[in-house]
Amino acid sequence: PLEIWDEVIEINLTSVFTLTQLTGREMLKRGQGKIVNIASMQSFNGGMNIPAYAASKGGVAILTKSFANAWASRGINVNAIAPGYFDTKMTAGVKNNPIRYEQILARIPAGRWGQPGDICGSLLFLVSPASDYVNGVILPVDGGMLCT
Repeated sequence: PLEIWDEVIEINLTSVFTLTQLTGREMLKRGQGKIVNIASMQSFNGGMNIPAYAASKGGVAILTKSFANAWASRGINVNAIAPGYFDTKMTAGVKNNPIRYEQILARIPAGRWGQPGDICGSLLFLVSPASDYVNGVILPVDGGMLCT
């Protein structure tokens, strides 16, 4: 239904656009800054039965690249992390379905679902000086799932 589409786009895409603009405006005044958005594996492959979610996260990836292109010469890095399957409240329904859980697990070379802490190292890298020449990247944190 259109109401669900509108709600998902508002939460996942419009909010990222608005917050990136507001945050970026302040960073541009300083001439430096790092923004890290949260995309999704669905940014790359679209997913099944979740068109609004996939479109919103694909939009986050493209917005990230657009802002990166616009602001790179002004000292702002804009990147995104694209988590794979993580053990969170959002994925509890899928994880509680043994057949679906095993199907997903079979596609993750690391042999496990991610834990929320698995994103921390990637985030720290993207906000550190080590990533000063990294811009417009959508970094998969997925246990190797995109490789399969």
